[in-house]
Amino acid sequence: FDAIFFFGVREIDLEAQQRADLLSFVRDDGKGFVATHAASTAFFSWPEFGRMLGGRFDEHPWGISEATVLVENRTAPMSRHLPAAFAVTDEHYQLKDFSRSDVNVIARLDAAKLDLQAPLVHRSDRDFVVAYTKTYGNGRVFYSTLGHPRELWDTEWLQKMYFEALKWSMRLP
Repeated sequence: FDAIFFFGVREIDLEAQQRADLLSFVRDDGKGFVATHAASTAFFSWPEFGRMLGGRFDEHPWGISEATVLVENRTAPMSRHLPAAFAVTDEHYQLKDFSRSDVNVIARLDAAKLDLQAPLVHRSDRDFVVAYTKTYGNGRVFYSTLGHPRELWDTEWLQKMYFEALKWSMRLP
């Protein structure tokens, strides 16, 4: 395999060797890891997974709602088909243990159009990332918060975003 597409959630039962193998697959072997939506909720007891992923789930203060996504990087293969701004109904996450110094942000929520007084909003910097890339050792990682509603997976733009992310993670044209 050259990449993993991960839609895991919470504490998945992996033995210590399986965890080491997963990290080595990406970090040492230079393979791809593409993660979607609930992946940031996985393995809270495993700090190195969070470092590989580049961020952790920190609530979804707006529940399933419509929000505006701003595409910051329109030249990346996973985003060049997207408009500069678009509305999407999803379960919008905020992340913790996330820093722009560690990732390349592709898209974020338009904070000016969000209820920042919602009880579970924790980010004071108004940086609600939606998609990013990063390296982990020799490997490439892509994560997007998008993908909670089943019907969203039937949209061509979301399918293309994840397909292009997989190709990018494997260094394919």
